[in-house]
Amino acid sequence: MGRLLRRARVTRGRVTLRVAVCPRPPATARWPYQSRGEEAGMATETRGRMLEAAVLALQRRGVAGMSFTEILRDSGAARGAIYHHFPGGKAQLVAEAATRNGQDIRVQLATLPTSSPYAVAEAFLDFSRPVVEAATTGSGCAVAAVTVDPDPASDMLRQVAAIAFDSWIEQLAERLTTAGLSAGEAGDLAATLITLLEGAHVLRRASGTLEPFEQTARTALALTRSRYPSA
Repeated sequence: MGRLLRRARVTRGRVTLRVAVCPRPPATARWPYQSRGEEAGMATETRGRMLEAAVLALQRRGVAGMSFTEILRDSGAARGAIYHHFPGGKAQLVAEAATRNGQDIRVQLATLPTSSPYAVAEAFLDFSRPVVEAATTGSGCAVAAVTVDPDPASDMLRQVAAIAFDSWIEQLAERLTTAGLSAGEAGDLAATLITLLEGAHVLRRASGTLEPFEQTARTALALTRSRYPSA
């Protein structure tokens, strides 16, 4: 039952009391009603958790191995949330997760010190080392994972990865330029360091040891110091 609302009405000098029913809010609503802004905030939070879970799934199992069950479990989202937030299904979820991971890494690269090209390279390798080390436990690069999708119709995902890698090289080159290199030199060294990072993931998984990364890192630092001694 709703609430009773009494209203007085005056008709030719007589007062008539009318009783109306004020309906209750729907059972699914909270009182007071939830604002659209609150609903949008909750939806954004759920979507964000799902993307975080998708990034982890890509790192652990790649595109082929990740499942909706895993995403829902790790994000705490309800069933049906996948197609509610990602109407394009798995392809959209994977693309947005890889894009998000790419953006997060670019933000971290923007914090590298720029006192010298050597300092930039050294800081980048220090940042990369724990990421590469995790490769033996099944973790990997979420962006690289979308480039090995067995689906022949995955050109869109490879484009997502290409954009992410280009953004890393661009950001790293900006750090190196600030450190004193020319645009051409910075671009070349940045591309070399990103290639080192991605290649090290494969070598780490194959060998089970971090030594291939350490060997390449030592060589990269030595070349940086010898080639740009005054920068």
